[in-house]
Amino acid sequence: PAECAGYAVAAAAAALTVAEPVALSLALALCGVAAGGVALRAERRPVAAYAGGVLLVLAWWVRLGSWEVTSPEAYTLPVAIPALAVGHLHRIRPEVSSWAAYGPGLATTLVPSLVAVWMDTHWLRPLLLGTAALALTVLGARSRLKAPLLLGGGTAALVAVHELAPYVVQVAGLLPRWAPPAAAGVLLLALGATYERRLRDARRLRRAVGRMR
Repeated sequence: PAECAGYAVAAAAAALTVAEPVALSLALALCGVAAGGVALRAERRPVAAYAGGVLLVLAWWVRLGSWEVTSPEAYTLPVAIPALAVGHLHRIRPEVSSWAAYGPGLATTLVPSLVAVWMDTHWLRPLLLGTAALALTVLGARSRLKAPLLLGGGTAALVAVHELAPYVVQVAGLLPRWAPPAAAGVLLLALGATYERRLRDARRLRRAVGRMR
């Protein structure tokens, strides 16, 4: 009964502060700390630990919203970094794949930043995201881990497409109308002439990626 009364008081306190973001952030943070205390009990640990983490993240997000912070990295990195740390600890077990260990944390920070890049006109975010994605790709290739390799490579490729697309459109506008179809035809002929070799390369690449963890 005392524990249920505490939950009711915490819910009422959070509900009373909905109109005040600063007070709501403080209430959520205190509830998260209290949930962490409840997680010290073995029979309450799984649910209380997750609830405490969620409450602390929500408290941070509400405080950022009250400060009118619009950069998605400020919201995603506090979630991604602990997720990657926990995933790295789970990588001790050989049966845990890199997708299960690092996939959620990497996707949490890469996907919102990639969406922001495609909606942003400045150069700093594409530069930072492209550099981080390239570093992840190299790390995944050296460590033979699928999640960093594929997520980092895909992100780097999409950032490159976003940055190069305006210049490609400008060059295409300067060329004669028959030039793009002609170039496409030459490319198709080249791919057709080396079809068997490309197919062997694709199979070899698929086997190499399949052997990664």
